[in-house]
Amino acid sequence: MEIQLSKRLSEVGRFVPKGAILLDVGSDHAYLPLALLEQGHIERAIAGEVVEGPYQSAVKNVASSPLSDKIEVRLANGLAAFEPSDQVSAITICGMGGRLIAEILEVGKDKLTTVERLILQPNNREDDLRCWLQDNGFGIVSETILAENNKYYEIIVAEQGHVRLSSHELRFGPYLLKDKSAVFRTKWQREWDKLAFALSSVPEGKSAEREVLMTKMEAIKEVISDVS
Repeated sequence: MEIQLSKRLSEVGRFVPKGAILLDVGSDHAYLPLALLEQGHIERAIAGEVVEGPYQSAVKNVASSPLSDKIEVRLANGLAAFEPSDQVSAITICGMGGRLIAEILEVGKDKLTTVERLILQPNNREDDLRCWLQDNGFGIVSETILAENNKYYEIIVAEQGHVRLSSHELRFGPYLLKDKSAVFRTKWQREWDKLAFALSSVPEGKSAEREVLMTKMEAIKEVISDVS
């Protein structure tokens, strides 16, 4: 069976190094590792899932694959799905909040010393995730943003190394800021519109609350109106 990945997961897969031993955390149906194995892109994989239903779905999908000998499904929380003996070289964590991804990495960070690359796709709070990476010896080496089904997704790729980011880079993404693609601008225009709507409902008397919203709006306007 040939697995057709969503645009989002296809883009995540593009950043997985050729020949990697992959751990896919929160693998759901195990679509991503199975597709990468079908393409001959990775050597082997572990699909980690903490919820029984998706775990069983992944087990079923792997069992029906001709490549089942190259992938193992494990019922485990986060990075507890692998041990150093597995020699995992790349980890993908997709479709969760940025804070949750940061928590997963924090709990298992002792295991990350031998991992070459993290490919992370947070659904929100990307700034929190970038802060964690910066504070824990990971430098961002690439980023991309895409739209699918009227939602915006950022993909953050990190490797071992210390890189200091400005507050602007933490919020908007160092590579995304340089590129300022049409999708990036549309996402942040939408965010600006949401903040403007929120501001319109805050009474004039609540100056501190209004100031917070206006500061965020100014930062966004500065970024999306600066045509580089």
